[in-house]
Amino acid sequence: MPVLPAENRAFEVTVPLVVVGAGACGLAAGLAARDVGCEVLVLERDDLPQGSTALSSGLVPACATRQQRDKGVEDSVALMAADIDRKARGEADPALVEALCHGSGPTVEWLIDAHAIELTLVEGFLYPGHSRLRMHGPPSRTGAELIAALTAAAERAGLDLVTGARVTDLYADSVGRVRGLRLERGDGRRETLGCGALVLACNGFGGNRELLRQHIPELADGDYFGHAGNTGDALLWGEALGAATRHLGSYQGHGSVAEPQRVLITWALMMEGGIQVNSQGRRFSNEHLGYSEQARLVQAQPGGIAWNLYDTRLHELGQGFEDYRQAEALGAIRGPLTLADLAKVCGLPADRLASTLAEVAGFAGGRGTDPFGRDFTGKPALVPPYYAVKVKGSLFHTQGGLVVDGEARVRRPDGTALPNLFAGGGAACGVSGPADWGYLSGNGLLSALVLGRLAGQAAARLVAA
Repeated sequence: MPVLPAENRAFEVTVPLVVVGAGACGLAAGLAARDVGCEVLVLERDDLPQGSTALSSGLVPACATRQQRDKGVEDSVALMAADIDRKARGEADPALVEALCHGSGPTVEWLIDAHAIELTLVEGFLYPGHSRLRMHGPPSRTGAELIAALTAAAERAGLDLVTGARVTDLYADSVGRVRGLRLERGDGRRETLGCGALVLACNGFGGNRELLRQHIPELADGDYFGHAGNTGDALLWGEALGAATRHLGSYQGHGSVAEPQRVLITWALMMEGGIQVNSQGRRFSNEHLGYSEQARLVQAQPGGIAWNLYDTRLHELGQGFEDYRQAEALGAIRGPLTLADLAKVCGLPADRLASTLAEVAGFAGGRGTDPFGRDFTGKPALVPPYYAVKVKGSLFHTQGGLVVDGEARVRRPDGTALPNLFAGGGAACGVSGPADWGYLSGNGLLSALVLGRLAGQAAARLVAA
């Protein structure tokens, strides 16, 4: 992914603003720029816009929204920022945290009001690390529905979107101003394109094993649930242009991907009373700390697998999620089962499993203290019949990347901005700190949608000046 000299380079066509990537970030950037009349072209390497967004749960955290107020939820930028800061242990950029939190509510309402994307508040339970109900998502609670809605909005807005167009090279001048790019079509044709500004919305480097071994060695050879096209193009281009990078060891994992069906199982099951056990029938963690760090913990268990265990109440909760219903249709959900059948179906030691479930029931009843630090007293105890899902831990996407400011402008190590380069989503360093433990639920789509919108707005102002 080289950056080539732009001197004496003539481009076939020049567009004021080009966006690389048509996931949530790229489409948000394109829509925001179109809203103010900017001519913008979005380039997507795949035949359909999908990317990591389609693989996600489609939920974005936002504060002080109309949807929250309608449900009596009191939230604020300060509260949301405090939750992000607490989860990241103070390692996230405070200015970026403020920008994302401040922009979260307006972004959700903009998508609803200006672009007819149906987003509603997820009720009934808190996601790990959030002190308020603030997850907003499409009716099915899937990323596939979210990306489809964004794509439909792009069509209604007349956004120029070209698929099957893989950007291979950038052209920049001696001061780091991107003058254009070279792309390759699916039939092998190559084209050059000039631009006034460029938004990098092509995610991180989860699909690049070499970069993973360099920055996230603990998951370099593990399961990757993200998009194969996330090969670190934005990171490599940015570094070649002299951009600063930060927290390249940060990532979002997930400790609950059905095996072998490879379907995401909602973590709401854990937050509302479910548990995870390994092949020995033993719990091995505090399931409420977060699903991101749970990926590494599940991978460390014998065989790299775990079992989600829960009951009928939680099975019914899960059926409110399209992914869960899909997993059930594929045979991933085992149950309803007696305790004896649960042990038999899952291949778990019956005595040890019975002891684990009895211990958890005692914790729920206020008897004893969980050695992993989880408080079970706020939720009902698990009761038979039981349900189970065999799961593995997976890497979803990287969270470190190019350093950006509150307008999504890419910064150099000295803090100055590159002349006309913007980044968002997985291409930019997010607010999850330096490791897996800093990821607060929804941070990925928060960075994608809010930074995407900010990048589109700022880039449009730049090319109009």
